[in-house]
Amino acid sequence: MAFGKLGQTLTALEIFDLVREDLDQVEREIGLESISSTDAVTYIGQYLQSGGGKRLRPVLVLLSGKLFAESSPALIRMAAVVEMIHTATLVHDDVIDIAKTRRGRPSVNVVWGNHTSVLAGDWLYMQAFQVALRERSFPVLDLLITLTQMMVEGELLQLERIGKLAVTEADYMELIDRKTASLFSACAKLGAVISGASDADEARLGDYAWNLGIAFQLIDDILDFTSREKILGKPVGNDLREGKVTLPLIYALETADSEERKLVETILADGNYDQVPFAKILQILNKHHGIERAQERAREFTDKARAIIAQFPNSPYQKALNAVTDLVTGRDH
Repeated sequence: MAFGKLGQTLTALEIFDLVREDLDQVEREIGLESISSTDAVTYIGQYLQSGGGKRLRPVLVLLSGKLFAESSPALIRMAAVVEMIHTATLVHDDVIDIAKTRRGRPSVNVVWGNHTSVLAGDWLYMQAFQVALRERSFPVLDLLITLTQMMVEGELLQLERIGKLAVTEADYMELIDRKTASLFSACAKLGAVISGASDADEARLGDYAWNLGIAFQLIDDILDFTSREKILGKPVGNDLREGKVTLPLIYALETADSEERKLVETILADGNYDQVPFAKILQILNKHHGIERAQERAREFTDKARAIIAQFPNSPYQKALNAVTDLVTGRDH
């Protein structure tokens, strides 16, 4: 599949080929840094790493850094750090959400239990910061500390809103800003900082990745309704089952009648689709164009991201960052 426009087309394979050797080093770094004196933590780290994943966040660090300078050991470490932080958040999220699967396999909390999983997630967070500390860079630590606080605030906001029907688009955007976009933005900024970019370029790259992160989460929430479990790696309709009202449903509820709203409320109360089948929710979404409107909103954010990255000098890495926007919106999982 090809991505990009106006002669700047790159395939997904070509994007990853630009940083493939660096990514191999990132994987080795994660493997080494995930070894603990406690066997359970080491096993969990290996289990999570072998589960794969898109590695989009490390790719953002690497492409952003290579926009300004050659790859370096510090850039590799920062790419490993963001993936470790991301992995720690997934472990904690699965415990909070009582998730059963992750990437098509039993989630860590199912295999090792909640107590061990929470502590392993804590260890991964701290290990990521220990790796980052080796740079002896206050700007790097400032970025990572601010990021971690934002993501924790996002999780707390989400917990406050679980099971509530009256969630607005502004509420939703506030949440995904903290939970997803802040991490994407930090990835691009870290790459820029490590490679000696100017403050202005760092800020612009952060803005690019923030818009990309918002679009990524919007597509994620759309796929929760439209994908298949085999492709998604977790049950479809899971967000609503867990009490989360996301943007496609927020849009649909704006024009839904009282009976339709009551159906959604029933699922929020029950935590399952026993009384109201998932197909009924899809009908409501399609009738009120919730999915279409959310897709259009995602395109608005990727358009903003493309406009920002177009301001940088033409290079293979600039083209790759432009193409990543289409990779995000064109994915099926």
